[in-house]
Amino acid sequence: MTTAPDALTIHQLLGRIVYFHALHIAPEQRNDLPPQPGPLCCNHHTAPGRCSAAEVLTDSAWNALIEVATALPVHHRPCPLAFGGCCATCRVTAAAAAVAGGWATTEHRAYRHGEPAAQLVTDCRNAAADRIAQVFAAQHNAICPALDYLPAPAPHALPSADTLPLTGELLALWADPAATTRNPVASWLNHCTGLADVRRVLDSRRSTK
Repeated sequence: MTTAPDALTIHQLLGRIVYFHALHIAPEQRNDLPPQPGPLCCNHHTAPGRCSAAEVLTDSAWNALIEVATALPVHHRPCPLAFGGCCATCRVTAAAAAVAGGWATTEHRAYRHGEPAAQLVTDCRNAAADRIAQVFAAQHNAICPALDYLPAPAPHALPSADTLPLTGELLALWADPAATTRNPVASWLNHCTGLADVRRVLDSRRSTK
């Protein structure tokens, strides 16, 4: 990330997550596994005193990300002491990971009718957690030591627009959100009304190669 995005760009990208989740992911979502507990956040573990969720996230546009993650209970792993005193950046990190993991799983099932490799889901989770939480931490001056320990997947390990378009675009946009300010998103995904439409586009592209 070379240039910090402005607040309007961040709000637009958060809105895009909410919109795509409601339109594409939620209708196809399956919660067929029990939720898993997450690790303790910084404020409840090794580095108390960080900006709390109650201080930073109340009435914030970032709550939209957390609401989407909460709608993905199989993938959302917040601090088990998830109250207002949790580290705000840890809360956003967990939510971002849930969104990417849930989207990657749902897309893979919709296009290929099978489960994705566990490593693919893990790589998507880690990439989204790092990229989105870094933007949040910079915007709110809420640096969190947990960000230093997030594994960075190799770029070639992440899905492309030709494999998992929604997840791939999500990761690409948050890798450099300021680029969205300079070049507003004009994606073919905007014209799809569900994952069936996305699958038809992907099938059409493969048949012409």
